[in-house]
Amino acid sequence: AGTNSPGSSTNATVKPYPLDYCIVSGDKLGGDMGKPIVTVYHGQEIKFCCKDCPPDFKKDPEKYMKKLAAAEAKIQKEKK
Repeated sequence: AGTNSPGSSTNATVKPYPLDYCIVSGDKLGGDMGKPIVTVYHGQEIKFCCKDCPPDFKKDPEKYMKKLAAAEAKIQKEKK
């Protein structure tokens, strides 16, 4: 038994990724690239369109988290 089994992680509440496109490239998820690549950064699920995008995200994650927050705020406004 390992401590990193699914369900026993300390950050069990992962915020779902709110966008239908890649935060790095802006390309639509699940298009020609196939299944999106999913990762979790500080409790926030992030989806990338292809394997080339996660390294860019890792170079400057805060920049992309700001972009994500701005995009999410815009979505919330549009829903009202």
